[in-house]
Amino acid sequence: MEEANTAPAILVETVGIFETNCYFVYPKEAGTLYIIDPGGDPEKLLETAASFRNVAQYRILLTHAHVDHISGVGEVAGKLGIPAVFLHPADLDLYRSPENALLPYLPPAQNLPPTQWPPDMEDFTILTTPGHTPGGVCYYFQSMNALFSGDTLFSGSVGRTDLPGGDYDSLMRSIREKLLVLPEKLAVFPGHGDQTTIGIEKSFNPYLAH
Repeated sequence: MEEANTAPAILVETVGIFETNCYFVYPKEAGTLYIIDPGGDPEKLLETAASFRNVAQYRILLTHAHVDHISGVGEVAGKLGIPAVFLHPADLDLYRSPENALLPYLPPAQNLPPTQWPPDMEDFTILTTPGHTPGGVCYYFQSMNALFSGDTLFSGSVGRTDLPGGDYDSLMRSIREKLLVLPEKLAVFPGHGDQTTIGIEKSFNPYLAH
């Protein structure tokens, strides 16, 4: 992979059989490189991380703890010397559960590091958005006009709530009260699928019709 520009940047790698979007967010040169939801293919993610220069430190941010969003965490954290990852405490049981698997495709994640909460929020704001999971969150990097929505909000859809811990009413309340009040031109980077904006979802997402 070519070396990433040392200016502020957002890169995405789509990983794993469920095509999870892992984001590399670099708000300022010689600052922190945030790795959001390293869900698989750790070798590819480590190669992308190495393409950034002048990184002061690495941080792993998790939007939630489903296995397709954490399967690369152990190896990426270990190779980059990250002692703990950031995960909302309401998803800690899911993070550690041996039942957090999608057999036969994905076994439980291995060698998971400890979690911390909350992270240092110098570069972003945390929006708690339970519904897809109890501890689901979104990360709002205002200086980059970027919202990383995990599996809460997608282009033309919303997160599923039929898995253990899911709650449809909570999800819709999270989206309406926390996300749709944000600027309409805000770019939304979801956990799967294509980038969108708050305005597009307010106008065209069939799950959000008023």
